[in-house]
Amino acid sequence: MNTLQLQTDVLIVGAGAAGMMAARAAADEGADVILTDKSLIGRGGATILAQMTVAVALGEAEEDSPDVHFEDTMKGSRGLADPRIVRAIVDRGPEVILEAESYGVRWAKTADGRRSQAFAPGHSRARCVYVDILNTGGATANGLKKAIWKDTRIRRLKNIMITKIVVEDGRAVGAVGFEMEELRPVAIAAGTVIVATGGLTEVYERNSASTNMTGDGYMLAAEAGAELRDMEMVQFFPIAHLFPPLVGIDPIMWDPFRYKLGGRLLNGEGEEFMHRYNGEVAGKYTAARDQTTLAIFREVEAGRGTPHGGAYLDFRMVPEEKLKEAFGPVIGILANQGLDLTRDMVEVAPMAHFMLGGVRVDERMRTRVPGLLAAGELIYGMHGANRLSGNAITEALVTGRIAGETAARAKADGSASAEAEAAVLRSLEAEWKRLEAFWHPAPTERDTASLLTFKRKLQRIMWKGAGPLRTEESLKAALADVRALYGELDAIALAKPGRYALPLVEKLEAANMLRVGEAIVLSAIERRETRGAHVRLDYEETLETPQGSSLSLDGDNGGWKRTTTALPGAEEEGGKPHVHR
Repeated sequence: MNTLQLQTDVLIVGAGAAGMMAARAAADEGADVILTDKSLIGRGGATILAQMTVAVALGEAEEDSPDVHFEDTMKGSRGLADPRIVRAIVDRGPEVILEAESYGVRWAKTADGRRSQAFAPGHSRARCVYVDILNTGGATANGLKKAIWKDTRIRRLKNIMITKIVVEDGRAVGAVGFEMEELRPVAIAAGTVIVATGGLTEVYERNSASTNMTGDGYMLAAEAGAELRDMEMVQFFPIAHLFPPLVGIDPIMWDPFRYKLGGRLLNGEGEEFMHRYNGEVAGKYTAARDQTTLAIFREVEAGRGTPHGGAYLDFRMVPEEKLKEAFGPVIGILANQGLDLTRDMVEVAPMAHFMLGGVRVDERMRTRVPGLLAAGELIYGMHGANRLSGNAITEALVTGRIAGETAARAKADGSASAEAEAAVLRSLEAEWKRLEAFWHPAPTERDTASLLTFKRKLQRIMWKGAGPLRTEESLKAALADVRALYGELDAIALAKPGRYALPLVEKLEAANMLRVGEAIVLSAIERRETRGAHVRLDYEETLETPQGSSLSLDGDNGGWKRTTTALPGAEEEGGKPHVHR
């Protein structure tokens, strides 16, 4: 086939907020950039769906500083954040928020012209900027898209599935994959590769992310030799919509309205209950997400849940005029579907929302593989065991900018060479043979199972066994069930496509989901404590000294190798990790 063969200074895989900001930053430093995404540029990641706020210490609502933002974030992480990463992000947060504004992101303003900054749980200051109404992520994505669209240094490639980071002599030198529309092989040699593909929450039955958050970047990085940290730490959004069925709303849309209006959480018996767990005062919204998630499930477990297994969110005490003002056009969408918030309550319950662990990087977004960087939700370091509301887009924008700057400034050391181009082409040849065998197994091994059925089976296993509430029994059952799926997936045979190879992409995504699902379960089994988002019903205490969990791929058998290790900073003091196989 006619290979698309390219060369660039910086290759970026993933074009959400982190990827687009990395492209902008690298081009600003004089580098040539190729920005790829398996969807449309600026449309396929999680950023476009984000509706709420961006936490940044601007100090326009009240006195604030990056130091205070740092302290709040470290406290909220339940002891697992990397202070170097947190510091790098909060220090540059104000800068990138103003940069985004220069691209047309219109942060809400007060009557006197200052940027509106709202309070969010876990923050000690009102520091969260936003774009009304429910448009923060969309506005941010659109602004960044405009900022990169006409820059001749940035080449944008949509519908490109990258399947392998090419490593030659210990250094990342490019990547290979294919163009979906024509099933055309792609080989890109690069001085530096940045992976910014987002999270993995599609691995769960109940999740709030776009369907392409299938964990691709974790596997690309791990197969290239990068380290993954704290993969058991998946954040479950506490008040995601559960019932009644609604069309045209994001399931996590209730949160900002609860900020504004003080919506009450009630159990199935109509009682407020948050004070029992966190001392949260009625009408106030102070409990962090991990605390609220656990409180809701405790009520359900005690038999005080709602009919569909969650809690009620109640706005009936709010005057109708205030509801209309806060909800804006959303109130009409709800009314058209028979939901009147002056008389009706909605049922809410936790769902998988954000990956807290991920690829280990330093403060310049470098992985342990030379030439390979990572940014955005994909990385470990900012959140530890619990993400504070508003810190996600801040992380994406800042880490994207740092990664782009780092990659561009490394141009003199690692620009794509003739040797790198040759290595990428050799890798493509081997990778294409692997893909052919994966997509079209031998006739004796063929199965006609549906990929959608397979995916739903995996999602149910992960939700049941490694969801918000975990036990050793449930986790070990999930591990056995996940591992049993490997042979089932390998045996699914796909017809050879003509144009637009979507089934081939879906099988690759299913494979990535399977591998990262196993990583989550393995790490969750070994963390025998309850800490933040990781709740073990059989180990309810939190250990006094927090430890990190490291995963890498074993070169001998290709399986996961897990290590219990000291936290960032302590590692340099001589702590020796214990290895589990």
